[in-house]
Amino acid sequence: MDFITGLPKTRDGYDSIWVIVDRLTKSAHFLPVRTRYPVEKYTELYLTRIVCLHDVPTTIVSDRGSQFTAQFWRALHEAMGTNLHHSTAYHPQTGGQTKRVNQILEDMLRACAIIYSESWDKCLPFAEFSYNNSYQSSIGMSPFEMLYGRNCRTLSQEKEATLDRILFWKPKRKLHAAEGCQKHYANRRRLELSFDQGDHVHLKVTPFKGTKRFQEKGKLALRYVGPFKILARIGAVAYRLDLLSSLSSIHPVFHVHN
Repeated sequence: MDFITGLPKTRDGYDSIWVIVDRLTKSAHFLPVRTRYPVEKYTELYLTRIVCLHDVPTTIVSDRGSQFTAQFWRALHEAMGTNLHHSTAYHPQTGGQTKRVNQILEDMLRACAIIYSESWDKCLPFAEFSYNNSYQSSIGMSPFEMLYGRNCRTLSQEKEATLDRILFWKPKRKLHAAEGCQKHYANRRRLELSFDQGDHVHLKVTPFKGTKRFQEKGKLALRYVGPFKILARIGAVAYRLDLLSSLSSIHPVFHVHN
């Protein structure tokens, strides 16, 4: 981990870049940040942008910036089982990898400066993609190829990436099998349902969005409510239910798939 600082402030207030590089795959993330961010903000970015995508690292090498020496930061990684190491000045063996990535990123930003002069942060996602899709001599392939088994396609490519080095044929086969299972269960759900008077059933919440009781929690509301007793069958596919008094504003006759 390292920072690129001294950048012109963007319209969104960013003035530096947090560079995070994986030592095994050489994949990198370029996160726009502000030098005045508290350590809690860096922690949030780390958890949402790194841990959620790549798992908890066993070891982190960073400089001795105040963000990485704060008690909160050290306590977090102690709880997560991550060993923290700090790079030593003028010793490329410790922090040299990230420094080299910093140089590459700075060159990319200079090339984009004409277009993204005051909004260089808008260029970062494309710079990150370009870096991760580029060949790295130390691993003999690109970071994306190391992660996914192939390079990612770009807008300039007319043909799909060759498959001779794809490493994920087993997951792909399993995905096809899973799609077959999903189709099977979907067909089962399409079977016609039939109930008798006196049976108890649950109701989907979705049709009742206009009811205040279910509207308060929005998407966190229960998917089904009940059970409710069937009072009578109305036609071939509808039933009258014995609803609670709190649901008196809802018409008590429902289609079988509700």
